[in-house]
Amino acid sequence: MKKKRMIKDAFIGKSTNPKIASLIAVYMLSKALAISPLEIYKMPVSLVKDLLTVHYTVEERKAEEMDKIQKQAERAKHVR
Repeated sequence: MKKKRMIKDAFIGKSTNPKIASLIAVYMLSKALAISPLEIYKMPVSLVKDLLTVHYTVEERKAEEMDKIQKQAERAKHVR
């Protein structure tokens, strides 16, 4: 139960230990790339960091686009 709490805390931005941070990073990257977590462990750390940065940037951009579309829809709704 303690590990589950630590993982939840890490997702909301609280400080966590390196093992939990690594576990989360491996999970996110394996999901994003649709590959086995074991493949992530075989990669150099620098590549994992770079791929996580790219993934974060893409997700951030998608969120910005979704916000933009939502605002446009709300404006269009109020114009009618």
